[in-house]
This record gives sequence, structure tokens and C-alpha cells, in this order.
Amino acid sequence: MNLRSVACAAALLAAACSPKQMALNRMASALADSTSVYDRDDDLEFVRAAAPSTLKTVEMLLSQSPRHPQLLLTACSGFTQYSYGFLHVESIVKASDAAAAQDLRARAVKMYQRARGYCLTGMQIRHPEISTESLAADPGAALRGTNAEDVPWLYWTAMSWGAEIVLAPNPIARVAEVATVRALLKRAKELNDRWDDGAIYEALIPFDGLPPLLGGSAAAARADFDKAQELRKGQSVFAYVALALITADPAEKQRLLDQALAVDVEKLTSRRLTYLIAQRYARALSKSSH
Repeated sequence: MNLRSVACAAALLAAACSPKQMALNRMASALADSTSVYDRDDDLEFVRAAAPSTLKTVEMLLSQSPRHPQLLLTACSGFTQYSYGFLHVESIVKASDAAAAQDLRARAVKMYQRARGYCLTGMQIRHPEISTESLAADPGAALRGTNAEDVPWLYWTAMSWGAEIVLAPNPIARVAEVATVRALLKRAKELNDRWDDGAIYEALIPFDGLPPLLGGSAAAARADFDKAQELRKGQSVFAYVALALITADPAEKQRLLDQALAVDVEKLTSRRLTYLIAQRYARALSKSSH
């Protein structure tokens, strides 16, 4: 190695280990941990009030270090969860107030888009061959180089993207993008199907439950549901709600919603907040069906 190479390497090491970078890394780690702390909470209103300041802090740090992987993943997952829990589901709860529900849906779409932007930026940093263009052209080929460490990125990109399609003014016009969302989840399943105790199978239920013309089947959705419940020991509130949303049988829909509401979320040690929000969704759906 010549002297110039040694000098360059030393400069890079110094930059990476600078007090500013070390402080940023510590803050990024703390903010990433905060999302798991929130998800163990059982007070929806407390988290609703606290989450925006945490997410804005993440964005402030990203303005200083826009390619920081941990911050990007925290923004990606955090904005998706906030949008789902406090805007998307809330629009269902407040469906009787058309203006309020529409405002909540519009805000949810913007948050999902923001989340997806952070998700894709992080994915492209890890795998430069991944882009919106390559995913649209051949999602399977674009994702071929991903590995087990990419599973959280694949999952949260799919969740933000898929949820935004659901809330689009004309979802049919976005149908081509469904193949990309499904490919992201399928690749995550191939790499680590047990990730987060069944979260991937939960997310696959509505996509595998699409009509056959869109590549879905009732059998595939049921298999996803069964696997999610196996991994969560029958306690997957999200899986009950997801299957209820696609079933054509009103009696089965109500049965699934009742099962979702029967889960004692207070006894869960993980994903407590996620499931409390899913139960809030189940109550709204159950109320609207009566």
C-alpha cells in the first residue's frame, strides 16, 4: 500500500470515528430502540403524542447524515407504523365523519409515501441495482442480490408501498405495483420466513388473497393465516383482521373479528401496541358490519 492510500484510509477512519459521527451513531441507535419501546406500550394516546417528535428528530439527524442506514430504517419503519396506527386505522374508526376520514386518509398516504422514500433510499444504498425502475421491470431479478440482513428493509418497503396503494383514489390504476409489493414480501419470506414471529405471513394475507386474475387465491391466503397463527401461537390479532378483510362470508368475517378481539394483548411481550391498534381496527369493522 502506498503512502497516499495509507493517508486516505487514515482520513476515512478518522471521519468515521469523529466525535460528531460517534454521537450520531449513538443517537441513531437510541432512536431505533425507541420504536421497540413504543411497540411494547399499552397506551395508544401516549404513543400517538410522543411518536411525531421522535420521527422528526430522526429526520433532523438524516438532514445531517442522509445515508445513515440505521436512521433510514428507523424512518422507514417508524413513518409506516405511525401512518397505519394513527391515521389509516383512525380513518376507519371515524368513517361516519366523511370529511375527517378523508383528511386522515390523505395524511396517511403522504406518510406512507415518505416512509417508502426512506425505505427505497436505504435499499438502493445497500444494493445500487435496486430502483423503482428495476422493481417495476422485473422485481424478482431486482431483488435477487438481497440477503437475510435485508429482510427488515424488504418488509417495511412492502408495507409502506402496499398500504399506500390501498388508500390511493384509484387503486385499480396502481394494480401493476402489486406485483412489486408481493415480490418484496416473497423475497423476505424466502430469506427468513420466521422474522418477527410471523409478521411476513400476516402481511402476505391480503396480497395472496387477491382474485386469481391478480395472482392470488383463497388457499394461499389461508395458508399464510395458518402459518402466522402457528408462529404467534394463535395470538396474531393482525392475521385475524387481515383474513376478515378479504373473506366473502359475513359470518366468518364476524367470527374472525371476534377472535381478534378475544386475544389478551396485555399478556403479550412483543408487538403489544401493533395488536392494540389491530383490535381498534377490528372493533370498527365489527361495528360497521352490524
